[in-house]
Amino acid sequence: MGISESLGDYFDVQEHGSSVRTELLAGLTTFLTMSYIVVVNPSILAGIDGEKPGILITGYSYPQVVSMLAVVTIIAAAVATFIMAVYANRPFAQAPGLGLNAFFAFTVVGALGVPWQTALAAVVAEGILFIILTAIGAREYVIKLFPEPVKFAVGTGIGLFLAIIGLQAMGIVVDDPATMVTLGSIASDPVAIVSIVGLFLTLALYARGVPGSIIIGIVTTTVLGWLVTAFGPVAAEAGLVVGQTSVTYDITPLAGAFIAGLGNVEAFTFSLIVFTFFFVDFFDTAGTLVGVGQAGDFLDENGNLPDIDKPLMADAVGTTVGGMIGTSTVTTYIESATGVEEGGRTGLTALTVAALFVASLAVVPLATAIPQYASHIALVVIGVVMLRNVVDIDWNDLTNVIPAGLTILVMPFTYSIAYGIAAGIASYPVIKLAAGEREDVRIGHWVLAGLFVVYFVVRTGGVLAAQV
Repeated sequence: MGISESLGDYFDVQEHGSSVRTELLAGLTTFLTMSYIVVVNPSILAGIDGEKPGILITGYSYPQVVSMLAVVTIIAAAVATFIMAVYANRPFAQAPGLGLNAFFAFTVVGALGVPWQTALAAVVAEGILFIILTAIGAREYVIKLFPEPVKFAVGTGIGLFLAIIGLQAMGIVVDDPATMVTLGSIASDPVAIVSIVGLFLTLALYARGVPGSIIIGIVTTTVLGWLVTAFGPVAAEAGLVVGQTSVTYDITPLAGAFIAGLGNVEAFTFSLIVFTFFFVDFFDTAGTLVGVGQAGDFLDENGNLPDIDKPLMADAVGTTVGGMIGTSTVTTYIESATGVEEGGRTGLTALTVAALFVASLAVVPLATAIPQYASHIALVVIGVVMLRNVVDIDWNDLTNVIPAGLTILVMPFTYSIAYGIAAGIASYPVIKLAAGEREDVRIGHWVLAGLFVVYFVVRTGGVLAAQV
């Protein structure tokens, strides 16, 4: 029996109405559509002293930290997707999630002043909590605990949050002392000009359905920046080209760093960080699984994904492993739908993605050569696409509109996913009670709302020190 036949038998390919060739092509398609994360995740997580919050490692340059994070990103994605393949036998791919990595760097490490090692410990704790709840079958209880309008609003809020981060890195949105933010000097700033060209190219490719459109856009933008610097009128000081870079595959400064982060932990803040990581990861994964499952006709007559606990467990284990080796929360990617649309129906598609991630270790040096403005094009594209989640909210019901609207608005305006979720959850039972819809409110809603009110008081009242 050949390798093809063995793989087909192991994953029950024929029973799922597919073929080994179709599964391999589907895996390639999925990988191409999500491979941008190898470049984008490190650029978000890596910090720049005095300029950008994130992971800073003493004795290592920014490019070296970026290359470490690229290696960690690849390993986490490969491990999680491999588990999805062999344990869940589903064509879903996983990697560190956009939004969650921004929450890690900009909110937890930046706004809250939490050491990045402690942030990694929170990721590990969230993963373990996810594993436990999945193992004991508590998924339904957890889902019911969170207000529906908040769940539907989170994706749109994260989309706006990602978009503003990306637009700032591209020089399109800048600080303004009078209006907080304003339009940058896009007609005279070389970074903004090249960014806009790259953004519209990427959006056009994405709209056309070109596989790998985001990574093509990022690389093309980088090359364009290099060309106008090397052969055009733009000076090297304009910031279009990354300078000399050094690459390292040694991830020992990151792997296991979460252990040091467990010391000197402020319990209340730590628990709320874990809660936010868990909330976003859980519902992002559950929503993605159902959405991709619908595209593949995997859902039952009630609209549920059979044996959803298995892919949820793969996600939970992937998150735990990712946090242990040094990256933010791992989640299932909506880009998996592209592979499903190509005919992928089994774990062989996911196995192909995992193998391609391992092969991409060879291009780690590319991640250090991509300037921030080019890599952040992905944030704007994905952010725009995530806005479509807003259609799931019942805009005819004010008791849904208010908590959903607060969730969406507070995220980008406070630069925090956690604050957006907190605002939505805290407002939900109050609005429902005021509208006379007490039957929609559970004890758990009041408990969560009370916790977040306490958190806002502690966080903004000066009770909690900036460093924990």
